[in-house]
Amino acid sequence: MNYDQIFKAAIDRLHDEGRYRVFIDIVRNKGSYPNAHCFGGNGPRPVTVWCSNDYLGMGQHPAVVAAMEEALHECGAGSGGTRNISGNTHYHVQLEAELASLHGKDGALLFTSGYVSNEAALSTLGKLLPGCIIYSDELNHASMIAGIKSSGCEKRVFRHNDLEHLEQMLMEADPEAPKLIAFESVYSMDGDIAPIAAICDLADRYGALTYLDEVHAVGMYGAQGGGISERDCVAQRVTIIEGTLGKAYGVMGGYIAASQQIIDCIRSYAPGFIFTTSLSPVLVAGALASVRHLKVSSAEREAQQAAAATLKKKFAAAGLPVMETVTHIVPLLVGCPVKAKRVSDILLAEYGLYVQPINYPTVPRGTERLRFTPGPVHSAEMMDELTGALVEIWTREEIRLAA
Repeated sequence: MNYDQIFKAAIDRLHDEGRYRVFIDIVRNKGSYPNAHCFGGNGPRPVTVWCSNDYLGMGQHPAVVAAMEEALHECGAGSGGTRNISGNTHYHVQLEAELASLHGKDGALLFTSGYVSNEAALSTLGKLLPGCIIYSDELNHASMIAGIKSSGCEKRVFRHNDLEHLEQMLMEADPEAPKLIAFESVYSMDGDIAPIAAICDLADRYGALTYLDEVHAVGMYGAQGGGISERDCVAQRVTIIEGTLGKAYGVMGGYIAASQQIIDCIRSYAPGFIFTTSLSPVLVAGALASVRHLKVSSAEREAQQAAAATLKKKFAAAGLPVMETVTHIVPLLVGCPVKAKRVSDILLAEYGLYVQPINYPTVPRGTERLRFTPGPVHSAEMMDELTGALVEIWTREEIRLAA
């Protein structure tokens, strides 16, 4: 058996399909977001980052950095163990209380990432509910799909945001079977939003629990940053809300918020929680400062929404194929993995503008795109530079502009 040849062939397939992923070597410049330095070639050179999930720049906010520095000097670098064995610091307890309050729930539970929180929570829920049927939106995150698969439950996939399809599936199921509807609030590749209240109506009608992934919405929407469910005043109707601390909050980690009983079950049964070292108190302190700041300050999210709206208008006015969204996501359709990578490479090499191509399996084949996430400090001048560069590259590479 030629193992090396098998591995080489697997990588060659990605190159042939134009979707081999290249990690850009960058260092962000503290205090000057979205500026960074890109390494490679003749040494570091300045670039402007257009694709960060640190949507609000909170990873460099003075209050967040100061909290992390204080925790570092108070506690040292790491947590020292799992939550059960010496890794349950006061910072963890405080942050979980803050997140429970943010979503109007009895409790919350921290994980090392948003991926882990989805995988651990969904897999554990399915195992605790014998005969459970999990209804999953077809565009759900890979972490949700992994958790559902690991649960061993029967899975039924409904068409994206299609309430009629979902209800048809619910109607066909055994009325006595446990049911859970898993979906997201903001779908980050298309920038659309789930009808949360209507899904909760169906859940009430058919006796289902609801699991809402708010990772691209927490910090970004709602008076306190509680996400779309807070903005739409439906958080209390959702059984479990999952979020991340690595996007709008600018640090690292994931969590769920729910009733104390559900939290206790996940805490007690989920291997992905029990058997892993807890988040460093340094990270938890930074996330705590970020959550607290965005609970009382809306300036960052208002500026971000304004920036996203402006960039969409500039792209549209220039004839670029910007995809319509109702959120802070600004996707530009290319439709070919090779061309998407080519545009990204030229932007970085010739213009110092960094945006990653988004290819299959993150998005369906034929819908490859560049995904821009303008932040509060992306200026109008930066947007004009980006738009002009894209128009020049689109023309040079003979990519079709919008009609």
